[in-house]
Amino acid sequence: MGVLNVTTDSFSDGGRFATPAAAAERAVEMAGEGADVIDVGGESTRPGSRPVSEREQIERVVPVIRQARQRGVGLPISIDTRSAQVAGVALDVGADMVNDVSGARDDPKMPQLLADRGAVFVVMHMQGTPATMQVAPHYEDEVGEVAAFFEERAAALAAVEIEVAAKMLVDPGIGFGKTLEHNLALLGAVGRFGGRWPVVVGPSRKRFLGEILGETDPAKRVFGTAATVAHAALSGAAMVRVHDVRAMRQVVEVCDRLCDD
Repeated sequence: MGVLNVTTDSFSDGGRFATPAAAAERAVEMAGEGADVIDVGGESTRPGSRPVSEREQIERVVPVIRQARQRGVGLPISIDTRSAQVAGVALDVGADMVNDVSGARDDPKMPQLLADRGAVFVVMHMQGTPATMQVAPHYEDEVGEVAAFFEERAAALAAVEIEVAAKMLVDPGIGFGKTLEHNLALLGAVGRFGGRWPVVVGPSRKRFLGEILGETDPAKRVFGTAATVAHAALSGAAMVRVHDVRAMRQVVEVCDRLCDD
């Protein structure tokens, strides 16, 4: 899953693809680099970020999705949003799936939208909100609590007649209300989560890698990202969400061969 932030303030590449033309060009590039899905988001959810209005998100993402389709991008496109309205409009203009960092909790209309559209969706775990999530995150048992969260969300979404077994992927939310130790424990539990649901892991360029490496520049955390992607792939993750598509595609392909052999 290639990350396409159509924002001005995302933690790693904010502003690089803020125009529809630049973002559509990046979508074409990612398709050529080996992405399987392109995840388009019009709202930064980095630590400390503030919400973006639905109208502004729509104005950001709709032209990008349309232009990407016009330029021949045939890959599944995911809309990264907590808003049912934004998700619905994105699906109308060519998106295929929904990636909701709130786990379909922030917008009470999101579960019904997912039911009505029958879209594949990602339920991510986050403690708190983007604005507050890194203010002293705490768990008694991070792995058990995240696993229980996935079960709770699956039951809640099944109650509105969503085929969760066929439609739901889960994301432990690396960096979303977690310390370095929490992130490492959850990465170590990918196999446990994967025994129940297809797992998406999103470690790309994140702060916990900077803590390990002593590297403040997110763009210089590529090798740390590669190590984490390799671990996730070898642990049975179904998908990794990354900025550096070509490099991480190579990592995943080698891991696949190692598993096959």
